[in-house]
Amino acid sequence: MMNRKTTAALVAALLSSTFAMAQSLPLKELPDDADRDFWVPEQVNKEGSLQALQDATGTEAIAYTGTQEKPLQIALIYPSADVSDFWARNYLAMIKRLDQLGIKYETREFASRQVEHSLQATYAAQVDQDADLYDFVIFGPSELATQADNIDKLAGNEDLTTFVWAFHTPPKYLKNQPAGWFDFSSAFGAQKMCDYMLERLGNDVTYAMNRGIPGITDNQRSGDFKDCVAEKGNWNVVYEHYGEYQSEGGFEGTQLMLQAYPEAKVIHNANTAMAMGSVEAQVSVGKEKEIFSTGWGGTGLELDAIRRGELDATPMRMGDDVGAATAEAIKAHLEGRQEELPLVFLGRISIAHDQMSAEELDALEVEAFRFSGVDALER
Repeated sequence: MMNRKTTAALVAALLSSTFAMAQSLPLKELPDDADRDFWVPEQVNKEGSLQALQDATGTEAIAYTGTQEKPLQIALIYPSADVSDFWARNYLAMIKRLDQLGIKYETREFASRQVEHSLQATYAAQVDQDADLYDFVIFGPSELATQADNIDKLAGNEDLTTFVWAFHTPPKYLKNQPAGWFDFSSAFGAQKMCDYMLERLGNDVTYAMNRGIPGITDNQRSGDFKDCVAEKGNWNVVYEHYGEYQSEGGFEGTQLMLQAYPEAKVIHNANTAMAMGSVEAQVSVGKEKEIFSTGWGGTGLELDAIRRGELDATPMRMGDDVGAATAEAIKAHLEGRQEELPLVFLGRISIAHDQMSAEELDALEVEAFRFSGVDALER
């Protein structure tokens, strides 16, 4: 690791640039800015910076050529004790990419469950107090608004470089922006899915939707998709069912659609659970070949359903991109290239579909989990 004087100088320069960015955002104004208390990625990233980091993340590692007297010290505060394997997979992706880059490091994890907001706040205060022990802190907030003050505090600590995982909407009210946000964008996935569906199925399609729970995620996954296919392809939605992201909700919604809206030849599902419930309902009445069904996320369950000919397409996240991109960002900071980085990194999303060969689907799955592995993790 660089000596403390060199590190302090680098951090001071970073802090200055981060403070300047917080004061100068957005880089681009949008018509609905007054309606939001957060920035969206396209208005805080320098042109070309996101694509450059996505490209670096998805290609072979180029080793760090600097010298380190000691390993980097990395603290991770995140709800990794919860059911989701997002945190464990991206931790593995980050450290394996750091290994490929030839960067020495040591990590300390501060684990909690998603609902343990107070425990996360305690961990954040501990890391902030012991900041001289760490070079980087990665914070996966239990909930963004609840942990905003802690993000602000960590980002404002001159001894730390702070990254945030699993969110991509920087709040406007932060006095100190973190050095980077790393996530997947449901809005980006909806746009990718819209373009694919229009190219595949054309215009003037009648369809129905199994939506999730009212809120920003479903607004993007379902609402943005709905607006896009209507505007670009004159699609007509005849029914919208809120299945609350549950398999039962997808099953019940699809049963109703098949009975009451037989003119709907496409069913949009806003997550894996509802997609599986929807497929089950179709298979139970022998309709799976007559309906074009979509999922969300590109999970193993969805890919298996595509292989069986029951699901037709899904926006598939390259799941390890968040961790791998974090490693690339750490390298950029060590090399003094932090100004080249996007403020918000979005992991790549590809469309997996039934016209792919078994080999193509396998290759996509391997790419998505190229560091953490295709098989389920042992927890």
